[in-house]
Amino acid sequence: MNYIKKTALSAAVVAGVLASGQSMATMEANIGVANNYIWRGVTQTQDQASISGGLDYSGESGFYLGTWTSNVDFGEDATSTGYELDFYGGIANEGDGFGYDLGYIYVAYPSIEDSDFSEVYLNGTFGGLSLGVAMQVDTDADVADKDYTYVSAGYDFDINEEWGMGFYGGKYDMKNEGDVTHYGISASKGEFGFAVDKNDKDDDDDPRVTVSWSKSF
Repeated sequence: MNYIKKTALSAAVVAGVLASGQSMATMEANIGVANNYIWRGVTQTQDQASISGGLDYSGESGFYLGTWTSNVDFGEDATSTGYELDFYGGIANEGDGFGYDLGYIYVAYPSIEDSDFSEVYLNGTFGGLSLGVAMQVDTDADVADKDYTYVSAGYDFDINEEWGMGFYGGKYDMKNEGDVTHYGISASKGEFGFAVDKNDKDDDDDPRVTVSWSKSF
């Protein structure tokens, strides 16, 4: 498993933890399927299908806790295939068009040795614009550059009452292994999502197209 794949999460996690202030405590579950699991521009399933699900609790103050899981396949050998299990918590609120989300996430691979890691993150939103930064705080991986900072930005907007679209990108700042940048475009209609992603690590690869379905209840 290479370094970038060791330090990857799912975009579905971000969608799950971006909570706004609630008038009452809520508990929500989610499930999803996709033809690929892409996180920060990198496939986590060797370009194969993924099945995911999670559970989130949001309190009246904006405090939240959650967990999320998906199958993964890092492709080097049989010991690099298994599942990802994330645990996260933080506080998020929104008002007058501004929003923030400050939290911590622990990413575990129970069936893959020496791959767990954790991050602290801060995301901000203003209208359709979003900015974020995440910093690795711990890892089990034996790599040259254990500490990194990841910065991201995106812009989401509605095309009409049914369709939405977004543009996004991000960059790893790695002290010893060089920076990695990715970018993409997404569209959504109801429970269905479509995305095209590219990163500057896989220079010989065509952009990856993802089709997904997700539901919260």
